Amino acid sequence: MSRNRSYLINGSFEQAISVFDRGFSYGDGVFRTMKIHNGLPVSWPFHYQKLVADCAGIGIVCPSAELLMSDLQKLFESELFSENITQVAKIIITRGEGERGYAPPVITVPTRVVIKSEFPNYAESSYTQGVQLHVCNIRLAAQPKLAGIKHLNRLENVMARMEWREDYIFDGLLLDQSGHVVECTMSNVFVRFKDELITPDLSIYGVSGITRQRILGLSGVLGLNLSVRPLTLEELLQADEAIICNSLFGAFQITRINDKKWPLQDLAAKIRDVVAHD
Repeated sequence: MSRNRSYLINGSFEQAISVFDRGFSYGDGVFRTMKIHNGLPVSWPFHYQKLVADCAGIGIVCPSAELLMSDLQKLFESELFSENITQVAKIIITRGEGERGYAPPVITVPTRVVIKSEFPNYAESSYTQGVQLHVCNIRLAAQPKLAGIKHLNRLENVMARMEWREDYIFDGLLLDQSGHVVECTMSNVFVRFKDELITPDLSIYGVSGITRQRILGLSGVLGLNLSVRPLTLEELLQADEAIICNSLFGAFQITRINDKKWPLQDLAAKIRDVVAHD
């Protein structure tokens, strides 16, 4: 089989996912999506630390950093040390194979998948003019046991993303059953009121991305006081400034939600710069 295939399964270009794999059957696993620049993963220590934590959260033994790095090097070896080539790697870790039924085997061998893809073609205007969000109709269910974990059960996000087809909508804002802001379908949310930076509490739902975690650790560098607490949609719409963030694009300013518009400001650009040099 050609080595030009764009994924590895357990380190091999030839393997396939078993129909008995619990990731396929039940979404029993976790994943990370990361930027690859010139063949090397960006912010790898943060991604691996999060992968380990998420695996532990659902009782999976995470493959070693050395093993996963070997997979990445094998998959991206043709771009290694190239100039100005940015791509994307997605790492999926499942519990492995099991028999029919929800109860996992006592002993499992995790399945690891590494997928190579092109970097998204983000419009230049997203960086310079900000982005518009759709407020999703679907509401997130509370599940503290899975809160913060980037697990494979992403059907809520899929259904939310089906709510719009307009190209000018960049992402969808997800609320909980009480109308509090949680996150977007593919990003986390921050708002600024004067010198206070607020991000929603993700203790009972949502995904805690590594860029969100890094911003939480850099609030002092940004000259802002940090708060992690519940945030209503009404409060968000009154913020002086609002941004979304993830590990691929860094940060974009929200400039419109429904009829609410914000003037272009510089927090998103500052965050991109600080994260890039941290």
